[in-house]
Amino acid sequence: MASDRDQQTPWGSDPYDPAAPDAGPTGPGSNPAPEAPDAAASGAATSTAGPTRRSVLRWGLGGVIALAAIGTASYGSISSASAGRDLRSALTIIAPAAAGGGWDTVAREMQQAQRAEGIVNNTQVVNMPGAGGTIALGNLSVLEGQPGNLMVGGTGQLAATIKYGSAATYADVNPLAITVEEYDVVVVPGDSEFRTLGQLMDAWKADPRSIPWTGGGSFDQLVIAELAMAAGIDPQTMIYVNSDGGGESAAALMNGTAAAAASGYPDSIDQIESGRLRALALVAKERPAGIDLPTTVEQGYDVTLANWRLLVAPGGITDEDRAGLLEIIEETIATPQWREAITRYHWNENVVTGQELTDFLEREKQRIGELYKELGL
Repeated sequence: MASDRDQQTPWGSDPYDPAAPDAGPTGPGSNPAPEAPDAAASGAATSTAGPTRRSVLRWGLGGVIALAAIGTASYGSISSASAGRDLRSALTIIAPAAAGGGWDTVAREMQQAQRAEGIVNNTQVVNMPGAGGTIALGNLSVLEGQPGNLMVGGTGQLAATIKYGSAATYADVNPLAITVEEYDVVVVPGDSEFRTLGQLMDAWKADPRSIPWTGGGSFDQLVIAELAMAAGIDPQTMIYVNSDGGGESAAALMNGTAAAAASGYPDSIDQIESGRLRALALVAKERPAGIDLPTTVEQGYDVTLANWRLLVAPGGITDEDRAGLLEIIEETIATPQWREAITRYHWNENVVTGQELTDFLEREKQRIGELYKELGL
């Protein structure tokens, strides 16, 4: 699960953990141990709150440091692109969070696939954490016309731009492709009285404050809010228990601090298979291959928010460079290495590009904005 301080708060005062939306697959197989940080990754800025005066100041300093990190890591790619538009000489992939989370996993799996298959001669990963991915997005937005850089983004980053009123948005850069998505699962303790999603929802509706939920961070919070709305429950009446990572959230369930949780399926599978947690529903429209769990939609709740992973280029690049980057992405996701990663992390492949992507991002922006309004945030 996404990380957050372990405390019980009303929905409207959930302290957002900027790393949370991307606290992706850490379940079976988990992330390969990150390599030694690539070029100047240690210069990445960090933040644990929204755009307060401190974070604005940090953006001023951290942004300069982070841009220097990108400049160092992608010197070859930028200079090559300027000289001959050869995007395959060098490429910098920006992970807008610390090593070990979902965005970082996507970046490093792409790096490994490109290296193994010779798609790009030198692919480097730069970690740039802070403010739910908006620090990295702000940095990418000023790399105008420099195609030797890609950033991994996704649902949580989009949510952070809305929640924090980020100056930089996806409108300032070039979203290229969604590659995969990860689903949440609704879980309860293994010895819970609730054996179906219907039973849990009936008890929740009867007394909303009797069922404290856990998960952590924006994405899981939004999933639970959408579930509440689908059941006719006011999200602002709920109790939410913040947990620092999947281990603590599972502990919150098993020690009785929380009664139910929304969590990334890859984070929960070990606990589900051991019987310590019971899965009641996969948050999806339909069951993907390899996951035999009833979905929320199957059980009468139209809750389908997915944790998708997006690849984004700077603004101001040429149509030729955009096409070249898309070609690199397409070749990367067709490699055996990437296919194996999809299986290992229990991702669902869902490739979206072009106008379909533009329309999808606009719908998601509206959807997440409405959920935040319902949460009173």
